[in-house]
Amino acid sequence: MSREGVFVSTYRGHRFYPLAPCIDDVDIEDIAHGLAYQCRFNGQTSSFYSVAQHSLLVASIVPERLRLCALLHDAAEAYLGDIVKPLKLLVPQFSVIEKQVAVIISECFGAYELDHPTIKSADLVLLATEKRDLMPNSVEAWASITGIAPLKERIVALAPELAKADFLRAWEAWRKH
Repeated sequence: MSREGVFVSTYRGHRFYPLAPCIDDVDIEDIAHGLAYQCRFNGQTSSFYSVAQHSLLVASIVPERLRLCALLHDAAEAYLGDIVKPLKLLVPQFSVIEKQVAVIISECFGAYELDHPTIKSADLVLLATEKRDLMPNSVEAWASITGIAPLKERIVALAPELAKADFLRAWEAWRKH
């Protein structure tokens, strides 16, 4: 796909080409902004809860050496949006594109362990916590979190501008390690 193809306009006015991603098109503020203004679970939550806050919480429960990777584990969603898991299974090409974008983001920031098992486990802990705290009407069992204990602390959702600021502060602190 050429660089003249499909692109996403970003917050900072850049063009991001999801079918031909390039390191030069990756911008941490675009990522922070996109994730902060994107609600988890397609917005089917009891209050607005951003992907940025989710990423911050995942990063807060992994060892320090993995925090930057955990913070960026869903960064591709800033450029692609997210498709809820049941629908994503029906659109396998989306996952291929998402993986290509994640690789470019990894290379850009030197965050090469986005899929580290510890981050995957922390992501499931947050999923269990989010279901408990943000989806009170979702009473059915979710197979992916069977046997996963949620965090003891309850999630207090942040406004998007606060989630963005916290995300950027964390990135600044953790990128130096």
